[in-house]
Amino acid sequence: MTYTTTPQHKIGSGFGARSTTDDVLSDTDLTGKLAVVTGGYVGLGLETTRALTRAGARVVVPARRREVAEKAVGGVDGVEVDGLDLADLDSVRDFADRFLASGRDIDIVVNNAGIMACPETRVGPAGWEAQFATNHLGHFALVNRLWAPIARGGGRVVSVSSRGHHLSDIRWNDIHFELGPYDKWAAYGQAKTANVLFAIHLDALGRESGVRAFALHPGEILTELVRHTPREEMIERGWIDENGNVSEGFKTPEQGAATQVWAATSAQLDGMGGVYCEDCDIAEPAPPNDDSWVGVRDYATDSAQAARLWAVSADLTGVNAA
Repeated sequence: MTYTTTPQHKIGSGFGARSTTDDVLSDTDLTGKLAVVTGGYVGLGLETTRALTRAGARVVVPARRREVAEKAVGGVDGVEVDGLDLADLDSVRDFADRFLASGRDIDIVVNNAGIMACPETRVGPAGWEAQFATNHLGHFALVNRLWAPIARGGGRVVSVSSRGHHLSDIRWNDIHFELGPYDKWAAYGQAKTANVLFAIHLDALGRESGVRAFALHPGEILTELVRHTPREEMIERGWIDENGNVSEGFKTPEQGAATQVWAATSAQLDGMGGVYCEDCDIAEPAPPNDDSWVGVRDYATDSAQAARLWAVSADLTGVNAA
């Protein structure tokens, strides 16, 4: 079967880098819709949960730190919290089984939870590299286990990537950093590239069932995601100055969550999918040999690479609804 995807070019959405979740949802009624937002209780996930519920959706928040999640969103009307550790495939299976038993359809999945630039950490019985395992493999297994209700709902699956994908292609010969020294930023970059490739292939597989998938860069936002980055490194990277003031180029959480909310709900994207977005629009391809970090690298939208990663991920997780 030959698949085609939406052109990787801007559509002129009318929104931009400073648009907020309220801006992109101003004319949207999500009453009767059900969304699953991983990590939907902190940072961009919390803003996503709040925005979707304000528009009328019910939101299921799978959370590794369930007590923290209950405190953050447990009292919000339309939100339910359940336990899920993306680094533990048994936990993913158990959450999915509980959800499947409810018999509900899924309209929106936002694969939002993740970790960034953490010290070398091994998870699972095979000792997988934690960023690839958590950011990619856990979400891969989750979506595949929830495939039936997603397909019944003709759902949109949104994969929260990052311009960090510019840091690394997939390290096909050493995905889990077993053969050489560990590089926390290369590991993060690889995981974010995997997030894009996952959406590309999922969209190709799901299109006939009415399932569409998108990946995105939310922008630079100072959230709990930076917890593994020392203050000195944040200063060196220009995220904050020596007095702790955040860079003027950074977005607020409401602005940062806008692109994933737009990708999950916008009628402007009806009939589209399999593309990478930024600033509430489809992104342009990154120019070759350009170091501006704008747009999407061609290796992250390569359909052959996406299919290869899907096969590797299915083999590693033992789950493949396709």
